[in-house]
Amino acid sequence: MPQNAASPTAIDLLAAGLAEHRAGDHAAAERQYRAALDLAPLLPQALHLLGVLLTETGRAQAACLVLRQAALLRPGDADIRLALARACAECGELPVAIALLRVVLAERPGDIGLLLGLAHLHARAGDELAALAACRDAAQAAPANPQARAALAGALAARGESEAALAEAAACLALDPRQGDAWLARGVALRALGRPAEAVAVLEHALTLVPGHPAVLLALGNARADCGHADMALALLREAAARGPAMAQTHASLSAVLAAEGFLPEAIAAADAAIACDPGFAPGWWSRAVARLLSGDLERGFADAEWRKRHPRFADDFAALTGPEWDGSPLAGRDLLVHAGQGMGDTIQFARYLPALAAAGARVTLACAGALVPLLSQIAGITVVRRAEGLPRDALWIDQMSLPHRLGTATIPHPQGYLTADPDAVAAWRARLGSGLRVGLVWAGNPAHANDAARSLPPGAAAQVLRPLLLLAGTVARLRFVPMQLGPRGGELAGAEGLAGPGGDLPDMAATAALLAALDLVITVDTATAHLAGALGVPVWVMLPYAPDWRWQLGRADSPWYASMRLFRQPVAGDWDAVLRAVAAALRVRCAARDGLAAAGMPKGAAAAPRSPVRADLPPSVAGFAGP
Repeated sequence: MPQNAASPTAIDLLAAGLAEHRAGDHAAAERQYRAALDLAPLLPQALHLLGVLLTETGRAQAACLVLRQAALLRPGDADIRLALARACAECGELPVAIALLRVVLAERPGDIGLLLGLAHLHARAGDELAALAACRDAAQAAPANPQARAALAGALAARGESEAALAEAAACLALDPRQGDAWLARGVALRALGRPAEAVAVLEHALTLVPGHPAVLLALGNARADCGHADMALALLREAAARGPAMAQTHASLSAVLAAEGFLPEAIAAADAAIACDPGFAPGWWSRAVARLLSGDLERGFADAEWRKRHPRFADDFAALTGPEWDGSPLAGRDLLVHAGQGMGDTIQFARYLPALAAAGARVTLACAGALVPLLSQIAGITVVRRAEGLPRDALWIDQMSLPHRLGTATIPHPQGYLTADPDAVAAWRARLGSGLRVGLVWAGNPAHANDAARSLPPGAAAQVLRPLLLLAGTVARLRFVPMQLGPRGGELAGAEGLAGPGGDLPDMAATAALLAALDLVITVDTATAHLAGALGVPVWVMLPYAPDWRWQLGRADSPWYASMRLFRQPVAGDWDAVLRAVAAALRVRCAARDGLAAAGMPKGAAAAPRSPVRADLPPSVAGFAGP
């Protein structure tokens, strides 16, 4: 017979179980709770305490069952609701847990613990804006509470509001200098602001306050990686993965560092672990994409790379695309917007796929950076517009980097070249530069690029680092270096000997293409210039950092994307001297071969196939090409 009133015997068992629970003897406590329920199956207190114990011992699914039964018996009991919210959160039922917390908060407005718990759940659910709002409410309710201020600093840092995070962390630490979470938020914000060395110092201090804290280990590992301390970064990230609960972000960061160090199978395994922790965690998929692309697995790499559209780092690239995405269905007679959301080098690299879209019958519009419009307008059947002028709403679209995934990676189209330069402009540059072996030089990329510190020669040191190369101009007859560096670093070779004059007058990429086509060779770091030279079929030597961009793969001296390209790689991180010595030696060999041919009576330029501007509408078999 069901008992609606508590039996004294059941209460005695419940009290004994609670004492065992508080003493840490979970097995004994569970026996007492279940014995009480045998006597009084509808005793809400017993269901509540058993549910709490089940959650604490890793049986959240079972906890949800008994706590839901308790909540039905006592629908207004806030403690039961909170216990059920915790169990639901452990089961991944985050919307249910959030709703339960909000019901209790309506009864207990301003409860700091509840507000911070709500912020934590929103953060787990990926709703950083709602998490920030809950933290703001907590800090406003208790401005002198250091935990609330630390949580707000952390939420601001997570949202990328780094300056505000620094200010809030400072306010928190003025209240309590030992708030580890505030030091963590400060370190994360400093790293986001491009100050990784400062972040390392701050996070090292945080680790003394909260030893072994997985989130601090993760942040410190990321900051160490930014500073080029790969071994320390790997150790910290491995410790974070071992100490903490399964964290997708930790495994994804570990994967990124492993990939940068060339440990590609391990990098893929770490990315797999991130995806297993959270199948919807886009950075995990992106980390695996990078590792697979570096390994040359283009098919699976570009498939994984589709997840970049959900990656916070790339979210702004897709914000204006409101229509349906092209899914590979027939294109005949359809309008298709190709969105070039990445850098100019990427846009040039993937422009090779545009003729295939036009050949499929689509009316193709490419939206790209304005400096590329004159250059890419030459591609037959394509309309090219400035991306900054706005994108058509609700148009059928595809991101340009998705074209290899949609069109296939078994064959890379037009590696010999697919762009052309204006012949009159090329002739004018050749006349201006004079005769001899004309070699273009580029030593720095866009400083806004996330990896520019690694891929560019050190600021202010270009002349010194390039010295092994520049010395050749004094020893090799008719060798002319043409500095093509634009922007604030363009004057770093001023006064150096052996230069053919500035490579100025380059208002856009079409003008740059004319200068490149007038050269015999281009030597450059990883910039859009490298892509443009390769797309023109101009011989180009690319100097790469130890951890290269995904497109250059690992361990090869050539590129499947550009047949006229040769790659020179750092043997260890930061070693540009070794790269320049190798480039100088190769250039000396090239000059010697050229002089040998001239001495034998062969015409200049006979060492390579004739090179002429390449027409984008011609197949590779008839496109002009000069080997590297």
